[in-house]
Amino acid sequence: MTAPLKQTRFKIGGMDCASCAAKIDTAVRRLDGVADVSVSVTGASMTVSHGGPLNDDKVLRQVARLGYGIVKAGTRTDEPAPHDHADHDHEGHDHEDQDHSGHDHDHAGGEVAGQAAASTHLHGDAEPGQPWWRSRRAALTLACAAALVAAYGIGHLVPAAERWVFLSALLVGLVPIARRALMAAFAGTPFSIEMLMTIAAVGAVMINATEEAAAVVVLFLIGELLEGVAAGRARASIQGLADLVPKTALVERGGGTIEVPADQLAVGDIIVVRPGDRIPADGEITEGSSDIDEAPVTGESTPKRKGIADTIFAGTINNDGVLKVRVTAAASDNTIARVVRLVEEAQEAKAPTERFIDRFSRYYTPGVLVVGALVALLPPLAAGGDWNEWIYKGLAILLIGCPCALVISTPAAIAAGLAAGARRGLLMKGGAVLEGFRRITAVAFDKTGTLTAGKPVVTDIVAYGRDERTVLALAAALEQGSSHPLAVAILDRAKADKAPVPPALAAKAISGKGVEGSVGGVAVFLGSGPAAGERAGMTQAQRLAIDSLNGQGKTVSVLVADGVIAGLIAMRDEPRPDAAAGIAALKAEGIRAVMLTGDNSRTAEAIATSLGIEARAQLLPQDKQRIVGELQREGLTVAKVGDGINDAPALAAADIGIAMGGGTDVALETADAAILHGRVTDVARMVLLSRAVMANIGQNITVALGLKAVFLVTTIAGITGLWPAILADTGATVLVTANAMRLLRWRG
Repeated sequence: MTAPLKQTRFKIGGMDCASCAAKIDTAVRRLDGVADVSVSVTGASMTVSHGGPLNDDKVLRQVARLGYGIVKAGTRTDEPAPHDHADHDHEGHDHEDQDHSGHDHDHAGGEVAGQAAASTHLHGDAEPGQPWWRSRRAALTLACAAALVAAYGIGHLVPAAERWVFLSALLVGLVPIARRALMAAFAGTPFSIEMLMTIAAVGAVMINATEEAAAVVVLFLIGELLEGVAAGRARASIQGLADLVPKTALVERGGGTIEVPADQLAVGDIIVVRPGDRIPADGEITEGSSDIDEAPVTGESTPKRKGIADTIFAGTINNDGVLKVRVTAAASDNTIARVVRLVEEAQEAKAPTERFIDRFSRYYTPGVLVVGALVALLPPLAAGGDWNEWIYKGLAILLIGCPCALVISTPAAIAAGLAAGARRGLLMKGGAVLEGFRRITAVAFDKTGTLTAGKPVVTDIVAYGRDERTVLALAAALEQGSSHPLAVAILDRAKADKAPVPPALAAKAISGKGVEGSVGGVAVFLGSGPAAGERAGMTQAQRLAIDSLNGQGKTVSVLVADGVIAGLIAMRDEPRPDAAAGIAALKAEGIRAVMLTGDNSRTAEAIATSLGIEARAQLLPQDKQRIVGELQREGLTVAKVGDGINDAPALAAADIGIAMGGGTDVALETADAAILHGRVTDVARMVLLSRAVMANIGQNITVALGLKAVFLVTTIAGITGLWPAILADTGATVLVTANAMRLLRWRG
């Protein structure tokens, strides 16, 4: 039996496009013991799967040789070691996306990576918090541009030196590009963008187009710089979620409070949250109540009133009351941290479209070299064409054919879509899941806790001989101290209606029947209809009222006071406020909705009728799994929405399993996707997000290939040359990246 693969995760600095990721992927796969590699540009991370122990130093050195900063995730700083942004694929990047500590790395391998990078590259990039124009890449681009301008000036003043000054300006940018090309070739990627650029520039010098070659190198570096900025902003979009958590917290210690770093909070600590403060950790309120603004995390515009025993999440805002909160999760495991971690991991899981583009690009780039060579050689050899003219055109085709825009078109959109969804509580575990949502044609919902809130509430109070408030007060008096869901529902209603709850004397539960006691000198019983009928005479009208409420799927408790029926209290687990709208939204998209529940048929039908959904009731877990299979055999692509525990078989059987919950481990980890904030409408929003992402990918591929096709024709026709060729590549890359970033503004 094959042993399960282990995974080691690394953080990588200076990786700004799919070309970077491809080079790193290829280089690391060549190492002994590596079974698989997943690289996320947007997450600035890499996960290496291996069967036995992994030599971390070899991984660190292999990546550092390519010019990227790398450090093993989970070390003290958990940030990339110093790296050369001036000397790899994309020198430097906008540091808005990272939270470098700026400290020397003393963890295993980090120093090794730094030394390896330093051996062949300029060291370091923009310091933490500095703008992108302070980066090494920006400095190299500026230096190359300045050298080009100087060459124009010197060439004008001293025409005899023109070729040599342009050659010098060219070398300022081309030397680091060529060095990166060679390092990538030695690491298994001979057909890189740098290699194509180097061949084109050297070829241009050989046919006396040195001035144009120098200008093309400057344009290439500018395009790379813009691409790095765009990648940084994409990375910052999800990192911004982590930045919602405050850096410090007030902790109760020794009878007072002290301020400590939020990342040092331990489970069980009691923290004090003042009005207006952001909450620094997941926790449970132990003292106080307040309106909690969850908009930064959930997007909900209306604050929620929360009190003792209620759960609150890191990053939300305490509006108006002082709270004491018991920490329930360490900083590395709070809701936001888990969301960020899961999104980063999801960005490493490639979508089918992305995998196809990757496979296509492996053949595409060598193909471009062949086409460029044929254009350069065949016309002069076969038709006596001018060698300089056709070599020039062949070199331009090399630049036109650079695959950057095509390769980045899919992962940029996927990453932006995953980030946009995560910021709105929609977690999808990878590009394959995100892409799969657009094909959903049926959604099977669990009832309890999914379509409904998961706890009963009082829906009806019917009074006989007393007012409703008195009936509620007497019932609440008997239920004080009980944790039974029906008792909690009655107590919650009494609290909401501000009904007085007098003390009950000699209160006791009667097994299988109800509870009885004395309230204000009145003998009171609250229990089932048959048990109440044993203690008091029940009229036909009262029996009909009970039957009517039962017929609506409600549980009825009958109140008996001094031997007389005093009232009825009906309770039911009610649909979520947006459940009907969520079902309607799916139907509007042509998606069939069905409810699968283990509850009784009467309750299921009552809920289903109110929501406009078909229902299957009294089902065991295996029955739900069977029905999902039946729907699939009808040709439907099925998503299953449940709580991730008793629906596990059906979640696994569905094409996409969706866990609904409030950020629990189950909701985050058991299914393909998770709805963190319990909104039924979010299922339809996931489908709409998937369709928006796939439409964006289609636009990107059209732009990438369309521009190449246009410039290919104009280059062969002699209309355009090297300058427009590099603009066709870098321009298309910037365009598709910017188009993908539009998804970050998606609101559903």
